[in-house]
Amino acid sequence: MPWNLDSDRPIFIQIIEKIQMDIISGLYRPGDKLPSVRELAQEASVNPNTMQKALSELERTGLVYSQRTSGRYITEDTTMIDNLKSQLAKELITEFLDNMHKLGIPQEETMSLINEIMKGDDTDDSDRM
Repeated sequence: MPWNLDSDRPIFIQIIEKIQMDIISGLYRPGDKLPSVRELAQEASVNPNTMQKALSELERTGLVYSQRTSGRYITEDTTMIDNLKSQLAKELITEFLDNMHKLGIPQEETMSLINEIMKGDDTDDSDRM
């Protein structure tokens, strides 16, 4: 599956975000071995040095760790993964609320719209896109 990387932001940052998302979504589970740098670079269609830079940053944060001769693994610290998930969720919600504010939609109306969509009232899937 190709990675959707764009030229608007640094590629290694997008790689970090993609791997973080793969971890918090459960694609990679705690303790799982990551594919090699070359395999990941090929999958993402990026230079192995770029992938190495991203993985080194993930190691620095503790989300990934390496075993000298056997490769890189996902942390087994589920609290760290849960905290990352919560942090990313808060960032997405904040961005959403900022955008609603920019549209001039008051918080009460935003909450009403969210409740309406979650209940499925008067909407279908095409209204959400």
